[in-house]
Amino acid sequence: MKSIKPGRGPSAMGAVGSIFAACFGVFWTIATIKMGAPIFFSLFGVFFVIIAIVQGIYNYKNATSKNRMSIYDITDDDEESDMFNDLINNRESNFCSNCGEKLEGKYKYCPKCGQKL
Repeated sequence: MKSIKPGRGPSAMGAVGSIFAACFGVFWTIATIKMGAPIFFSLFGVFFVIIAIVQGIYNYKNATSKNRMSIYDITDDDEESDMFNDLINNRESNFCSNCGEKLEGKYKYCPKCGQKL
């Protein structure tokens, strides 16, 4: 099965962009404190830094790890597995797409409505 994964280049660019965003958040926070702005404006800068750090970690992981979250690049399973497909395909129970019956185990036909699965 093919998966669509984020390219390593865009993920690396996102990590670099997150560093700039964190720097802006620090600058914003310091500037608002020095100007005596209401605390809400300073907290916005802190929130901005936290979001930048989380995005930076996420993008760095996608740029450097073998198994990335699927979004943009098309890859085969033999090249790189998709963690979300693995999670979905390893479930113990499925549902019939026709009637919604919960299916326990492997069936070729739904035991309730007879629809081919």
